Formats: sequence, structure tokens, C-alpha cells
Amino acid sequence: MIAVLTGDIINSRKAKSAREWNDLLKESLSKVTESDTDWEIFRGDSFQLELSNPVNALHSALYLKASLKTVKDLDARISIGVGAKSFTGERVTESYGDAYLFSGEQFELLKKNKQTLAIRTGNNTFNEDFNLFFRLALTFIDNWTPNSAMLVQTVFDHPSLSQKELGEILGISQSSVSERFNRAYLAEIRDLIELFEKRLKSI
Repeated sequence: MIAVLTGDIINSRKAKSAREWNDLLKESLSKVTESDTDWEIFRGDSFQLELSNPVNALHSALYLKASLKTVKDLDARISIGVGAKSFTGERVTESYGDAYLFSGEQFELLKKNKQTLAIRTGNNTFNEDFNLFFRLALTFIDNWTPNSAMLVQTVFDHPSLSQKELGEILGISQSSVSERFNRAYLAEIRDLIELFEKRLKSI
């Protein structure tokens, strides 16, 4: 199995310039994939990436969302598809298989349901459970401020650092880091990612 993430930028036209989010998106996509051939930006503000290890899918999706949300009013709408890959094209968007179909079909539902994160696999119970978990988590993820998003991104980049060390990177005090941790619900985010990885390995 592989994971395919299909997404687009929310409020891309509100940015001062396309470069403001384009460079940020490219840098973030490069960090969550093994090779630059594993992702592609198309139609201006849409993107697709393939992950050879599907357990990384939620972590990658949240990293992309956090990175974009460091810019005021920006966000990403992302659907995760997990399944087989039956054809490898020259580009990611030319490849084919259940993972690609699931991701594309779920993405259309995202726009219809006005939701910013969802998943589809071949396991309906898993889909129902985690799409509910995602809807609950989005009640605070969608409200991350640029400061909260910056903390989430930094924690994902440096998972082993202490709050004091994170504060040194961000230029804020340890108490401010702790406050942002709570406002971003980072403990709950980590628990959700851990549960996702554990449950996905079992299907």
C-alpha cells in the first residue's frame, strides 16, 4: 500500500503574491516526501504527493497544513487515499491505482462538505472512525493562528527538542511555548497521529 495526498490552497488569492505560498508549499512538500519526483503542483494552487509509507500520511498532511497556516488566512484542503498502486507514470499525477482513486474521490467530497481533511482506504470501519476523529480535530486545527501553526511546524521539524529549545528557535520564552502548545492542542495532535499510525498498520 501507498498513500496519496491530494490538496489545494485555501485563500490562495488572498496572499500578497503567489510566490508567498508557492515557495512555502514547495519547501514543505520536499520535507514530507523522499524525492521531488514524489510530488507535483498543478492548476496553480493544487498539489498531489505520493508516500511510499502510508503511516506517515496524517503527519505529512498536518505538516503541510501547519506550514501554510503560518501565513495569515492561508490553509490547505487535503484528502488522503491509502491503497494499491497499479501504474507508475512519469509524473505523480499520471500514476494510477486505488490510492489515487480514493484520494481524488475523497477530495471532491471535501469541497462539497466544506471540510479540510479526510481519508479513504479500503476499510470502511477505519474510514468512518478516522473521518470522525478528523472532524473533531479540525474544530481546533482550522483555528490555528500563524503563531500556533509556526509552533506545530517547528515541533514536527524538531520532535526531540524541549520547550526551552523550541523557544530559542522561535525567539519566545518557555512559558510562551507552553501556552502555544495548549492553544494548538499539540498533545492531542500527537495522540491522534500515534493512533492513526497504529491502526493503519493493522488493516
